[in-house]
Amino acid sequence: MSDETGNQSVLAAFYPFACNTDKAEKASQDNLQMALLNSIKAKARDSLSVKERFFAEHSEDLLSAANSIAKTYRQQGKLLTAGNGGSSCDAAHLAVEFMHPVTTGRRALPAVNLSQDTAMITAVSNDVGVEHVLTRQLSALAGKNDTLVVFSTSGNSANLVEACKKARSLGVNVIAFTGKTGGEIKARQLADTCLTVPSESIHRIQECHLACYHILWDLVHSILAETAPDKPAQENS
Repeated sequence: MSDETGNQSVLAAFYPFACNTDKAEKASQDNLQMALLNSIKAKARDSLSVKERFFAEHSEDLLSAANSIAKTYRQQGKLLTAGNGGSSCDAAHLAVEFMHPVTTGRRALPAVNLSQDTAMITAVSNDVGVEHVLTRQLSALAGKNDTLVVFSTSGNSANLVEACKKARSLGVNVIAFTGKTGGEIKARQLADTCLTVPSESIHRIQECHLACYHILWDLVHSILAETAPDKPAQENS
C-alpha cells in the first residue's frame, strides 16, 4: 500500500466527513433499501401464512360465530363490541360495518362499540377501576338476546376478561377474537366462540382479525337473507 493510500485510510478513520464517501454511502443506502424490500416480502409471506393456518383451523368456528350473530339480529338483539388500543379500532370498525353497510342492498343493523365513550370510560376508571369500564356498560345496555364481540391479541386484558364474565352472567352470547395462546379468555372458556390467531406478532394477529370480521359481516348478511354467498355484491362509492 502506498504512503498516499495509507494516509487516506488514516484520514478517513479519524475524519470521515473530510473524505469522499459518496460511493460508500450509496452502497450502504442500496443495501438498506434491499433489506427493507426483503422485509416487506417476508412480512407479507408471514401474514398470508398466519391467515392460511387460522382459516384452516377456524373456518367452522367463524361460521358458528356468524350464525350466532344472525340469531341475535333475528331475535331483535344488538351487537356489542369492545377492545383496547389498536383492538378498540377493530371493535369500532366491526360496529360501523353493521351500522353503516358499504354494500348495496345490505341493511343497517344495531351495533354499539363499548370502547368509544371516553366520558364513561374515564369516569369508571377513575371511580371504580379500569377493569370495570365495560361491565358497567354491559349492566346498563346488554340484553339476553345480544352478542358481545371482544378483541384481545393476548386474551388477557383485565377489562375484557371481566366483560366476558359479566356478559355470560347476563346470558349474552360472547365471541372473542384473540391471538397467541388465547390467554385467560380461552383458558377459562369465557367465550362461546373463541377465534385464536396462531401468531406471537400483534400486527399479524390484528391483520387476521380484520380479514375475519369482514368475512363475518358478509356471512351474517347472507344468513339473514337466507341465500348462499355468490359473487361479490356492488359496493357504494
